[in-house]
Amino acid sequence: MHKRHNSSHIIPFILGGVVLYFISGMVDELRVYQGASIAVYVVAISSIILLTGYSGQVSLGNGALMAVGAYAAAVSHISWHIPIILSFFVAVLVAALAGALLGAAAARLSGPYLAGTTLALAIGLPSLANQFSILGGEQGLLFDVGFPPLSLGENFTQYKWFFWIAALAALIMMWLLQNILQSRYGRTWRAGRGNEVAAQLAGINTGRSKILAFTLSAGLAGLAGAMLSMTIGTVSPSAFPLALSFSLMTGAVLSGITTLGGVIIGAVVLVAIPEIADVVAHRLGSSESVTTNLPGLIVSGLLILTVLFVPNGPVEQHRARKARHEAEHNSSKK
Repeated sequence: MHKRHNSSHIIPFILGGVVLYFISGMVDELRVYQGASIAVYVVAISSIILLTGYSGQVSLGNGALMAVGAYAAAVSHISWHIPIILSFFVAVLVAALAGALLGAAAARLSGPYLAGTTLALAIGLPSLANQFSILGGEQGLLFDVGFPPLSLGENFTQYKWFFWIAALAALIMMWLLQNILQSRYGRTWRAGRGNEVAAQLAGINTGRSKILAFTLSAGLAGLAGAMLSMTIGTVSPSAFPLALSFSLMTGAVLSGITTLGGVIIGAVVLVAIPEIADVVAHRLGSSESVTTNLPGLIVSGLLILTVLFVPNGPVEQHRARKARHEAEHNSSKK
C-alpha cells in the first residue's frame, strides 16, 4: 500500500519533467535562464518550508547555508576535478553537516533567539570567504560546469544545459521531500511544532527531531546554492547577501509556509520581481538608486500584503475555502 502511494506521487513529477523538456526547446534564452532560476528558488524555498512550516524553527540564515553548498560544489569541482553531478552531492553533504552543527545549537533556542542567531550567520558567514585563498577571496571562484559529453545539436545552449540540470535536481528533491514530509518524520515535526510539551509526553525526542529537520533543510539549501552558482557561473560573497535570505523567507510565505503545494508560486514571483521592477523604473524614469532598491521594496510590500490577506499562502487558502464550501454544501443537504 505504501509503495503504491509513493509510485502514484512520482507520476506528476515525471510528467512535469517531460513538459519542461519540451518547453525548454520552445522559448528564448532569457526564459530558459529564468526557468533555471525558478528551479533554484523552488529548492531553496522548500528548505524553509521544511524547517519553519513543519518543524517550527524560524531561520534567517538560509542564504549563508546556500553559500556553504555553493563553495563546497565549486571547490570540489575546480580543485578536486569532481564531475558536476557529484559536486552537487558534495554541496548537499557539506551543507547538511553545517546544518547539523547549527541545529545542535538551535535545538536549545527558539523564537527570536534562533532567528537572531541565524541572522548573524547570514551576515557573517559569506564574508569569511575573503579570508581564505582557496575560496577566491572577494572575487570568488569561477564555476564552469561545461557541456554534456554528448552533442545534443547546434541549438542546445549553455543555458539549456543549466536548465536541464536545475530542473532535474528540483524535481528529484521535491519528490523525495514530499515523501519525507508525508512519512512519520513529517508527522513528528508537525507534532513538535504544534505542542512541544505534548509531543515529548508522547515519547518524541523533540531535540533530535529539530536537529534532523535543520540538517535536511541545510542540505536542500546547499543544493540550491550549488544550482545558483552554476546558473550565474561564479561563487562569491556578493552572490549570497543578507537580502537573499529575506527574499527566500518572503517566497516561502507567498508559497504558504505550511505546505509544499504553492512553492512554485513563490519561486516564480521571486524571479519575476527584478523584471517587474525594471519595467516600473523605466516607465517612471527613476534614478539608478531607485532602480536598485525597487526590487527589495516590492519584496517587502508583497510580504506585508501576504501576511495581512493570505497568511497561509494562496494554495492553502484555496484549500481551506474549498473545504469550507464542501462542508456547507454537505450540511445543507442534511
